[in-house]
Amino acid sequence: MKRILLLAMMSFSIMANSQIKMPAPSSTQTIVQDFGMGKIELTYSRPNIKGRMLLKENSDLAPLNKLWRLGANAATKIKFSDNVTIGGKVLDTGSYVLYAIPGKEYWEIIVNKGLNNWGTDGYKEAEDIVRVKVKAEKMSSNVETFTMQFAAIQPETCELHIFWGNTAVQVPISTNVKPRLRAQIEKELSADKVNPSVYQIAANFYFEWDKDLSKALANAKKATEATPNGYWLFLLRAKIEKENGDKIAAKASAEKCIALATAAKNDDYIKQGNDLIKKL
Repeated sequence: MKRILLLAMMSFSIMANSQIKMPAPSSTQTIVQDFGMGKIELTYSRPNIKGRMLLKENSDLAPLNKLWRLGANAATKIKFSDNVTIGGKVLDTGSYVLYAIPGKEYWEIIVNKGLNNWGTDGYKEAEDIVRVKVKAEKMSSNVETFTMQFAAIQPETCELHIFWGNTAVQVPISTNVKPRLRAQIEKELSADKVNPSVYQIAANFYFEWDKDLSKALANAKKATEATPNGYWLFLLRAKIEKENGDKIAAKASAEKCIALATAAKNDDYIKQGNDLIKKL
């Protein structure tokens, strides 16, 4: 490992002192993903297989049952601007490094404090914050370049997907924003003068998040009263009324949406209104 580190440092030194800019053998990628009420930033290097042995005992790349830097070059870094939960552990805002111990059936994903580590050099198990086991799935296709991405993005959950060779791994990440959203909405609704846009936000929140149809409908009605030409608001109101089992009201709201959207020449909402009526 020390020899590899020395060669890498020599290579970087040669490139730094020359006027020739060469493409990096393992390109660096930074991904910034909006999530919950914050962002996740992931920075890692992406090696290619190049015909080498991968994910085998004593293989050239990511050998099984050994600590791996989850990429190439410097340790992979992940930064959270809001608290998240991984493996049942709440992580505070800030930056961390990611490691993995690949296995045949499961990978162990490690979140560690060693921000100054070069790859696995400097790694200390005592600095681990999270260790979580995730299933390794086999893919029919082959991925040449090591790839990570965020997927299945929901308001309070997402997944970090890892692909290399014919192996795929998914790491669940969650956050808890509902109590903070509810507090913000209730504060705005209790103001002496409520901004009309808050009614729509509240209706969506109580409908999609809290599943409180009574509060959702009350705010949807206030939203349509405050903005009587808002065809999008009448569609939202129709959806809530439909979910509440009031087909007559839902049809009336959908028809109002269609009429207003027709005047505004918005074909998308005309179609959505008609589709909702067909489902009543």
